[in-house]
Amino acid sequence: MEQTNSRQNGVRFLYAAVGLVVLLFAGFVYGWSIFAAPIGADFPAWSKAQLSLTFTICMAFFCLGGFAAGNLSKKIPVRVNVIFSAALFLVGFFLVSRADSLPMLYVSYGVLCGTASGFAYNSVMSTMTKWFPNSQGTISGVLLMGFGSSSMVLGSLFDAMTPAETGAWRQTFLIMGIIMAAVIFIGAFFFKMPPPSAAPAAKAKQADGSGRDLTPTQMLRTSSFWLFFLWAILISGIGLAVISQAKPFASAIGVAVDAGVITFVVGFISICNGLGRVVFGGLFDKLGWKRTMTIVNAVSLVGVIILIAALFTKAFPLVVVGFIVTGLGYGGAPTMGSAVISDFFGQKNYPVNFSINNMNLLVASFAGTIAGALYDASQSYVSTLVVLAVCSVVAFVVMNCIRRPK
Repeated sequence: MEQTNSRQNGVRFLYAAVGLVVLLFAGFVYGWSIFAAPIGADFPAWSKAQLSLTFTICMAFFCLGGFAAGNLSKKIPVRVNVIFSAALFLVGFFLVSRADSLPMLYVSYGVLCGTASGFAYNSVMSTMTKWFPNSQGTISGVLLMGFGSSSMVLGSLFDAMTPAETGAWRQTFLIMGIIMAAVIFIGAFFFKMPPPSAAPAAKAKQADGSGRDLTPTQMLRTSSFWLFFLWAILISGIGLAVISQAKPFASAIGVAVDAGVITFVVGFISICNGLGRVVFGGLFDKLGWKRTMTIVNAVSLVGVIILIAALFTKAFPLVVVGFIVTGLGYGGAPTMGSAVISDFFGQKNYPVNFSINNMNLLVASFAGTIAGALYDASQSYVSTLVVLAVCSVVAFVVMNCIRRPK
């Protein structure tokens, strides 16, 4: 019996490691701000708004791809979904490398690569949470750390592989597409739903009835879901707004700071985003959803307050600290999403329920655009940061209205 348990533990930890790698590659699409610069240099007639629309489309199809994968998970093996993701990435990045018009860029990067990322994301997360029923927060945090860190890890690799000359990005996209497709295709064979004996028995349900399985329709009828959905939009929106303005904000405060240092400091948001996912995942398993969400909320608010202080004092070290704290808070939103949806609404319909919750990114993704518009209107970051502070306070009020479904 002991040998069997040891073998089963080895299997699930191996699957978790493979899942981390697959999500690291699937999250590559989040590095759009890095890719947009060389593409925009080749096509100066394309405005920043037109290029930014690529990422908006990508996020929309990321959500739709996750929703499709969740619905297909009960009809076909999960590895088929992951293989489909690998094929879409290969075709998508190949077409990006040949793109010479905005519609082609929107279809290749936005539609195909966005859908591919959503398929991989949902398939890996919905499978691995079933292998770790008593560590929902921790496993979610570890896997999402890979997804959240991708733009920095693989984005830096993209930069290193791409020479400065015009059109060099095309070859890099082609190579990265082949590598990504190969890694995700191989990883697909490590994903399957656990047999009843393979995963540890889940903890007993609470006396209040928590942990029962709700269908998507039942979930959507609960106020708990919609309040959590709103909370996730607000917390994610704060992080995305700061990310969208991070480089110009840091440059405005650190006028005498070297451009390379500015770029390095902005990268702290990505690093701490990944770290926050692990930290808050572990806290979820130890402290429960309410206390952990309270900490996430507090961290987000403190991060904004530090950035406001940096703006008024012109102290660059405060920018660094503000980016670190804001990144940590932003990392808490997706981890809470994965863990809370499983905890509140059960595992039976988790793939679809999880994908529905991820639709909050469709709304939150507009935070960067709104932050830019506020700056354009006032030529100051004061209005942006005040709005973010208000969002954090509203998120705190919303969070205190959430009750576990009964």
